[in-house]
Amino acid sequence: MHSASTEHLVIRPHIVPLLPTFHGMESENPYSHIKEFKEVCNTFKERGTSIDLMRLKLFPFTLKDKAKIWLNSLRPRSIRTWTDLQVEFLKKFFPTHKTNGLKRQISNFSVKENEKFYECWERYMEAINACPHHGFDTWLLVSYFYNGMSFSMKQLLETICGSDFMSKNLEEAMEFLSYVAEVSRGWDEPNAREVGRMKSQPNAKGGMYVLNEDIDMKAKVAAMARRLEELEMKKVQEVQAISETSVQAMTCSICQSYEHLVEECSSSERDVW
Repeated sequence: MHSASTEHLVIRPHIVPLLPTFHGMESENPYSHIKEFKEVCNTFKERGTSIDLMRLKLFPFTLKDKAKIWLNSLRPRSIRTWTDLQVEFLKKFFPTHKTNGLKRQISNFSVKENEKFYECWERYMEAINACPHHGFDTWLLVSYFYNGMSFSMKQLLETICGSDFMSKNLEEAMEFLSYVAEVSRGWDEPNAREVGRMKSQPNAKGGMYVLNEDIDMKAKVAAMARRLEELEMKKVQEVQAISETSVQAMTCSICQSYEHLVEECSSSERDVW
């Protein structure tokens, strides 16, 4: 590999050991490697030096084993810019069939048995991050995840957002899904007493007992409500504590009055005379 650039770049020896490495193994993600590599380069970029030239010169030091053999096999002067190197690197280590396979994981996504909401969302985001060049619009990403959720998850989602999830714009929808995943991480599992009480309640319409999915959804909503109440109570207590501290700081230390400051206290004048 040879660069056509005539710019001069001094490679600092202490930078090389800090660079990430890529061996060309199937388990490695070349997109993640490039991202981490760029982060290191941005940290050590020197004033007046082209960042692309720095990346072009340093990148070969990150390649090992199979990846290094590939780099050395390239035709002389076939790589002239950092963009050229990125394109060839990704073409070699992230081929089209791998991209298509990861895109199918995204578009055909579905919840696993007994999987919790936050686990489901994290697995979906991992699939997206594993293929950052998937090319799907945001509305498709939201749609794929929603269609892959279980019936009880959809009920839970609609209950939390007031049955208007599908009316949210794309950015709001993605943010809301992330929010629900984060909040649901702290939800308690329904205890045996709650589940037993729900099972014993007949349906008012036909004397039928509620379905297990309804029980699960109601229990989760109840747990969420308890969690929100706890957060709200904690917030109120914090506000009260701050308020009390402020009031105490403003009281007169001589006569303990809340109506004036120390320097305005008439008791101090009487003590002097």
